[in-house]
Amino acid sequence: MDVRNCRACGRLFNYYGGGYMLCQACTEELDKKFAEVKKYIRDNPKATMPQISEENDVTIAQIERWIREERLTFADDSPIGIECEGCGVTIKSGRFCDNCKSSLQNTLSSAYGRPQINKPVERRNTGSSSAKMRFLE
Repeated sequence: MDVRNCRACGRLFNYYGGGYMLCQACTEELDKKFAEVKKYIRDNPKATMPQISEENDVTIAQIERWIREERLTFADDSPIGIECEGCGVTIKSGRFCDNCKSSLQNTLSSAYGRPQINKPVERRNTGSSSAKMRFLE
């Protein structure tokens, strides 16, 4: 069992890995905030990130985190966007743009490659004294 302090309130809680290091109460509060933000964006599709942050009492960093996790996505005509972690172009959801995703995919698939079968090494049996074991001093 892994016991940690909640990043938001400081209380101890059992941490099971993955996700935020928040206690159950703070996680529920964050989920409520997410639902509010999502509803606000539906009602105000042209809102900017500072407007969403002010109206819903959520930090801009938290909104960006939800965008990177692909929990929030925006239409192409929306003023909201974040930078691709690879090249810096503006994207509407995720961590990478389509070009960087395909580049990463190609790099990983070429690195993985096909398994090569190692051929057994052929040994020559000379039958002479040169094939005997030697010791170095």
